This record gives sequence, structure tokens and C-alpha cells, in this order.
Amino acid sequence: MTSLLQAETTRRMAPAKGRILAAATSLFAAEGIRSVGVDRLIQQSSVTKATFYKHFGSKDRLIHDYLQAASVASISELDDIIVSADSARAALYAIADAVRDALHNDKFRGSMFINAAAEFPDPRSAVRLVVADHHEAVSERFTQLLQRLEHPLAGEAADELMLAYVGAFSWGHVGDPIGASVALRRTIDRIVADASPAA
Repeated sequence: MTSLLQAETTRRMAPAKGRILAAATSLFAAEGIRSVGVDRLIQQSSVTKATFYKHFGSKDRLIHDYLQAASVASISELDDIIVSADSARAALYAIADAVRDALHNDKFRGSMFINAAAEFPDPRSAVRLVVADHHEAVSERFTQLLQRLEHPLAGEAADELMLAYVGAFSWGHVGDPIGASVALRRTIDRIVADASPAA
């Protein structure tokens, strides 16, 4: 869901830094974070080793910046969907449509946040903190939408929606993207039905 916004983000950076981040985004998604070395990133981005370390200092810093940029892009896209929708209800279904489209994209390789968390099991690591912050930001937006719908248990319903949302990206990657999309939409149907009829 974030490729266009990530491209826009890299365009605003110094060209070399943008190329490094773009290379990281492509390689990490395709091959995993730990398996891609600095030399490969340098080669893919057509920069010198000195330029790489000037902009990022280490691979760990690049990983952090890669995930942070991905989170900013993803949340910005989510906010755009919400602002463009006519109502909170419409926003929830538009989000479901965006997830469906992402799962059916030929370049989809699963959630970069879940993939990163799997590679960095220590919950105190910088990577896991970025992943946790990202999902917290998504959850906050779901809670706000459900509050606008006057759902009687907005926080609990947002937790249920988060499970379906994150699960759709996981199951859509390793299992059935159609089933994952439909399950997310069914969850939204049930949550919306529990909201105030007047909302």
C-alpha cells in the first residue's frame, strides 16, 4: 500500500540517500533484512561505501530509517483514505478495499512490519519499537473511526479490527489473499452492525 508514497519520500531526500533507501526497500522486501548485506545495498544503489556510511552510519540505522519511512508512508496513505471518505463507515470499507488491492499486487511480499518483527524477536530492539509504534498508530485511527460511529465498545472493537487487518496481510501472503480480504470485510460488517444505527 505504500510504494507510491515511499517513492515520493525518497524523491525529497538527497539523491544518493534516496537510492540507498529505495534499494533497501526492494531488497529487504524480496529477500529479508538480515540476508542483505551492506555491500549488496551499496551495489544496488550505485553509491560508494563512504556515501553509504555518510548517510546512514550503519546497516542498523538504515533498517530503522527504512521502517520509519515505510510507517510514515503507510499512515499517510491511511489518513488520506480516511479524509477522502464520506463517513467513518465508508472509510472502514475503503481501507478494506485498499488491503484487498495490496494483497492482489504481484509485488506483495507480506507486511514489511510483520516480516521485520519476525527477523528481530527481541521486543526491546529498535526494529520492534518502530513496528509497535506503527501498529499503535493504525489502532488509534481505527478507534477514532469507531468512536465516530458511536460504537459502544470502540476500543475493544478496534482491537478486533487490528487482528483482522494485520491477519489479512499475513494470511494474504502465506495463504489465501481472497479469503483474507473477505474475512477482513466480514469483520468490518460485524463491527459496523454493532455501532449506533444513527451514526
